[in-house]
Amino acid sequence: MAEPGNPVVVGILGGSGVYQIDGLADVEWRHVASPWGAPSDAICFGTLGGVPVRFLPRHGRGHRIAPSDIDFRANVDALKRAGCTIVVSLSAVGSLRAHLQPGAFVLVDQFVDRTFLRAKSFFGTGCVGHVSVARPVCAHIGGHVAAAASAAGIAMHAGGSYLAMEGPQFSTLAESELYRAWGCDVIGMTNMPEAKLIREAEMCYASIAMVTDYDCWHPDHDDVTVAQIVDVLHRNAAAARELVRHLVPRLAAHAGPCPQGCHTALEHALVTAPEMRDPALLAKLDAVAGRVLRA
Repeated sequence: MAEPGNPVVVGILGGSGVYQIDGLADVEWRHVASPWGAPSDAICFGTLGGVPVRFLPRHGRGHRIAPSDIDFRANVDALKRAGCTIVVSLSAVGSLRAHLQPGAFVLVDQFVDRTFLRAKSFFGTGCVGHVSVARPVCAHIGGHVAAAASAAGIAMHAGGSYLAMEGPQFSTLAESELYRAWGCDVIGMTNMPEAKLIREAEMCYASIAMVTDYDCWHPDHDDVTVAQIVDVLHRNAAAARELVRHLVPRLAAHAGPCPQGCHTALEHALVTAPEMRDPALLAKLDAVAGRVLRA
């Protein structure tokens, strides 16, 4: 069996406004079945600079799926089945800080999860597992993102806390001010439970947040409208594609086990005795947890 994380296969989860990757060669859209449900779309298989890439539009092509209706477990499981060792998330967010203006890019390093309608773990009754998400993103991947942003001429803000809200409505003013008081920097609807599930699936994760608006807290900023967000989305999308073009070849250096331990996150996570584990659940976990279940 190959070492965890070797060879590198890069998964891209495209958010609002990012539905294709420039320069992708050997393109083929393939449906990847998952026992957890229906992924958002087929996965685009290809290569970029010789590195295998798997692109999954998080909302489906044409933005068909609302944030609360995304089957996050199916998406993450499908990317794992497609061979991914790294997942890079691109997503639109609102800013909770004056210095993070519309058009800014933020390399997220922490999350506050305020979602409540979504299945948040692959594990449960029949096979209980607990993983640490104290550091939910891979710092080693973050270094490559920062270098790629510099090469692409993109000003990347390093570090920031992402408040994940349920949606689909935007925040009330009271909520926006509360999240600011908590110390959060950006707000979005899709990075949770995505980040938790990717950690359970033993893949490295990087979250790149693209600011479209100031939510509704800014005294000199109009209330958020879809038209305003779409306008900034279009401007951000071109920059995001350029960032990916510079990033993917750099990630080839991330082969082998992750120094942060992302590829061995399940090493001591399963607590259910082997003889008490539910065979039906184990069958669904074959991709996500196969490494430890076969040990």
